[in-house]
Amino acid sequence: MNAPDSLPFDDTDPDAPDEADLPLVLLVDDEVRSQDAMRRTLDEDFRILCASSAEEARALLERHEAAVILCDQRMPGLTGVEFLREVRERWPETVRIVISGYTDSEDIIRGINEAGIYQYILKPWVPDHLLQTVRQAVEARTLQRGVSRVELDLRAGTTALRTRRGDRLAQARATFGFERIERTPGSPLDAVCAMAARVARFDLPVLVLGESGTGKELLGRAIHYASPRADGPFVLENCAAIPDTLLESELFGHKRCAFTGAFEDHVGLFQRAHGGTVFLDEIGETSPAFQVKLLRVLQEGELRPVGSTRSVPVDVRVIAATHRRLDDEVRAGRFREDLYYRLAGMTLQMPALRERAGDIAPLARRLTGEVGAELGLPGVEIGAEAIAVLMAYPWPGNIRELRNEIARAIVLGDGRRIAPHDFSATVLHGQTGRHAPAGAPGPNLPGLPQSGTLQERLDAIEAMVLRETLLRHRWNRTRSAAELGLSRVGLRAKLRRFQLEDAPASPEDLP
Repeated sequence: MNAPDSLPFDDTDPDAPDEADLPLVLLVDDEVRSQDAMRRTLDEDFRILCASSAEEARALLERHEAAVILCDQRMPGLTGVEFLREVRERWPETVRIVISGYTDSEDIIRGINEAGIYQYILKPWVPDHLLQTVRQAVEARTLQRGVSRVELDLRAGTTALRTRRGDRLAQARATFGFERIERTPGSPLDAVCAMAARVARFDLPVLVLGESGTGKELLGRAIHYASPRADGPFVLENCAAIPDTLLESELFGHKRCAFTGAFEDHVGLFQRAHGGTVFLDEIGETSPAFQVKLLRVLQEGELRPVGSTRSVPVDVRVIAATHRRLDDEVRAGRFREDLYYRLAGMTLQMPALRERAGDIAPLARRLTGEVGAELGLPGVEIGAEAIAVLMAYPWPGNIRELRNEIARAIVLGDGRRIAPHDFSATVLHGQTGRHAPAGAPGPNLPGLPQSGTLQERLDAIEAMVLRETLLRHRWNRTRSAAELGLSRVGLRAKLRRFQLEDAPASPEDLP
């Protein structure tokens, strides 16, 4: 009885790559047994063509694109190196491998120099080694073709790359420009930014003075991106954050084994900023020994990495910043006078936040949006009631303290709107005593006129105190009168006098 018809058995691996997709390897050897041995080793991973002479191999190469050639060195007619030298000229992308049973050093050297041999394999070869060598040769060819393609793309895309670079620079200028330094018309910062914008165009060193947290780094970045060095790097270092023994290495670099722990060469920030700007924050905290070394770099335009005997030229613009009064430090002998004049090509003074109280409201709104987004609450808002509390505080920590206070209020608030009670007790009650810097004035009340008679200015102060107290107590007149030492009738009379009677009827009506 005949067996029923059935489909023929197919032992092909469905996941195996199509043979047409395999790289082509050309074997050139005048010994057929050597060809068969190499074919059996390679045919599972590659398509194989065989030739017994250079003439046969040349004919095959004219019809097929081979990824790799394995060629015997000793053959009738042309030797392997002589043939592969021709292959290098006509088919340069094909990777060339020589197989030889002779260890003639002259053949090896000539093969490497003249024919660009990738590998020289000695007979008798090991199958695993031969297979691995051919695999690596194919990978090298693929990588080389990829690099060549990238180089062509870069060459052809010069205009696009130039446009992209210009777009990035424009984006950086928009992000760090002078217009991004938040302020209102008439702010004390207007004069500082106008002066900085004029100085930015000239390659002068700039010294930025101001209390901590006033935005000295922000001004330094704005100067850099408004300068001819804008397409160069902007490198920042806080001189107070690094021990003096390491500051020289960080800024100027060091050589391997220059000191304990220097396991490799280190390129300093000055070299990394070549063609750009170095911002040295808290320069007043550096030691006299370091000041001497920095002065030498600024004077000579070159530096010597720690442990090196050779100087390296550097081209950087230095913007230095400090919260100290460097002229006082010079008189006290704590800062070198010659370095001071090297740094102070132009001196800019950043005003404290209490000196620009009119900028608190826009700053608070902007910081609320930025910090809220960072904390995952992009829709949080700040109302006029909370802003009034912020405006009544002198901010000894300046913008940094304001940012921290807003972050605290967002975290402790309801996630929708910042209320006055979300602020710390220090800010909420305008406590200034132990927080105020020595010699600093009290709160700079917003709305205080810069001109007028004494009585007009006193009236303005009284009106602002009344409004701030009412806002803090959510327009509860009983508590406000008690805090101010007034009767309700007296408070009502003052509200009528200063036209503050139109208070919200209930907390829900508050802005």
